[in-house]
Amino acid sequence: MSGLQTMLLTGCASGIGRHMAIVLANKGHRLVCTDINIEALEALGEQEDWDPSQVVVRKLDVRQAQDWKYAIDEAVRLWGKLDVLMHIAGYLKPGYLHEVAPEEVDLHIDINVKGTILGTQAAATQMVKQRSGHIINLGSLASLAPVPGLSMYSASKFAVRGFTLAAAQELRKHNVYVSLLLPDAVETPMLDLQASYEEAALTFSGSAPLSLGDVERVIVERILVERPMEVVLPIGRGTLAMVANCLPEFSRVLAPVLQRKGRAAQIKLEKLNRDPN
Repeated sequence: MSGLQTMLLTGCASGIGRHMAIVLANKGHRLVCTDINIEALEALGEQEDWDPSQVVVRKLDVRQAQDWKYAIDEAVRLWGKLDVLMHIAGYLKPGYLHEVAPEEVDLHIDINVKGTILGTQAAATQMVKQRSGHIINLGSLASLAPVPGLSMYSASKFAVRGFTLAAAQELRKHNVYVSLLLPDAVETPMLDLQASYEEAALTFSGSAPLSLGDVERVIVERILVERPMEVVLPIGRGTLAMVANCLPEFSRVLAPVLQRKGRAAQIKLEKLNRDPN
């Protein structure tokens, strides 16, 4: 990455998207910050006192192709091109598959899979035309390893990985780079949501969740600079996820051990939340 760029970010009302919007705005990049929760996003813009000549906020439902077109057209109208799409918005709700409502299946597939496909397609259309650009999609270690208790999320993120890696190969000849970030659990509202679900025990089986700063550093210092096809974070848990992907029976044996560890961490966290002193 060289100089200030025009970027479209999704999921900017909370979590990783919110953090990256603040960081990139402070660095002077030109941003179209989007979220389906426009009220929270507008409140963030007021809090940060963003200059509308540099940062604009727009409502975007990632499931709607027209919303994507409007957001990208807005970036091009304001600043002449789109250098980077950073697609961060996502959905997760724990649940054992035989208990998951059909509506939850739709939400996981429509937001995580369809949203990624529509966003990548819309950005690619503009970037191929301008013969440059960088698309960054957010996966998960659940894109690599099957996660019992999060089967809907894991299925959707496996799809995100397969699609993104194929898109990376298709688009490179047009000088458009596509990167996939696969982080472990990150300290966000999405992680907080999982704390009370026994089904999400595996999420808490690591030594500690990643901080927003950890994610920021790998995006700013590596992905935006080197434009790699795929980055796992952290490398230790990422390697374990790759092994689980290659050896499903090993994963089946290991999962109960990690679930017990994760459940113990959840119980400890619940106690701390009840009595912080």
